[in-house]
Amino acid sequence: MISQECYELGSKSSVIREIFSYGLKRKAEIGEDKVYDFSLGNPSIPAPESVKQAILELMELPPEKIHAYSPAPGDPKVRTAIAGSLNRRFGENFRMENIFMTCGAAASLNICLKALLNPGEEVITFAPFFPEYRVWVEGAGAVLNVIPAKLPDFQIDAEAFERAITPKTKVVIVNTPNNPSGVVYSEETIKNLCAILKKKSEEYGAPIYLITDEPYREIVYDDIQVPYLTKYYDDTLVCYSYSKSLSLPGERIGYIVIPDRIADHEHVAPAIAGAARVLGFVCAPSLFQQVVAKCVDDTGDISAYKKNRDILVEGLQRMGYTCVKPQGAFYLFMKALEEDAYAFCERAKKYDLLLVPSDDFGCPGYVRISYCVSEKTILDSMPAFEKLMEDYRTNAV
Repeated sequence: MISQECYELGSKSSVIREIFSYGLKRKAEIGEDKVYDFSLGNPSIPAPESVKQAILELMELPPEKIHAYSPAPGDPKVRTAIAGSLNRRFGENFRMENIFMTCGAAASLNICLKALLNPGEEVITFAPFFPEYRVWVEGAGAVLNVIPAKLPDFQIDAEAFERAITPKTKVVIVNTPNNPSGVVYSEETIKNLCAILKKKSEEYGAPIYLITDEPYREIVYDDIQVPYLTKYYDDTLVCYSYSKSLSLPGERIGYIVIPDRIADHEHVAPAIAGAARVLGFVCAPSLFQQVVAKCVDDTGDISAYKKNRDILVEGLQRMGYTCVKPQGAFYLFMKALEEDAYAFCERAKKYDLLLVPSDDFGCPGYVRISYCVSEKTILDSMPAFEKLMEDYRTNAV
């Protein structure tokens, strides 16, 4: 008999992928320029020129230098380069041994959860959150507890968080800049979070690990600063991906930071190596390990995202929509015009607006708009948003 859990996961796509697939069919029917697809977080800006140059330079090397297996944790020179970049940028003192190369942030999170969790233990995260967290946590045999969103600013509700921690709490996941809200957790929020974690770890006599999921770290606007969490809490693991910063989502390359000062380091580091082995994530793509080492301090030009954000926020607010102005990432969280976000998104399809309902993100009543699209798509979609608003004004639910 097959695994019923895996059958169910494989038989139904995520709501994001379902809407994206619908969009492909609709574009084939009426033309790509007539469908305003805001479903998928696929970077729309090109990778920096340095990425292209790095690939061209590497392809001149003998094949065994760029296509062979690396050591399981990653190429030592690559890990050294990444550690050096983090030290320069965040005042840390990481070494090669603190970096474990992975197949992107999803692999990083899966590895950390598999390494840290035992069946029945608990993980806390904060709404709105990336829906796959539930899949990964439950896949590790643990239970996901979600702290409701703190409205209207979408920072962390510290009191609710503290009440939710139990002796079974083993891991807390934060994602900042946040997918789907675009909010960056403030330094005050981070300090409060870490103070509670320290207090509760001491109370229960066992570490509560903090996992920070940050593929959007470099995509921030208006001089917003994103706190680097290892500076605030010793028991932090950093999960990173180059999918967004270098516009390389399909290349699946990222890393985990395992600080020396993390509690039980002598067991955590081998457990991460063991989890990668169990999950089959050893030896991240060799060519792109070397590419990111050459581009370790580079980021794509995010000015296009900022321009899209500004056009979208200004236009939607002028029409009467309520939305949270994103401080980072490339998502906008907008309040639906009725309580049922799924029904709202279905109604939006009448105008070929493809939006993602917020229920799977743990925050009903909103929609996610991915504005990593062309500026033309943003501008052309404005009349459709106007028609949707007028539809609700004249045909109230």
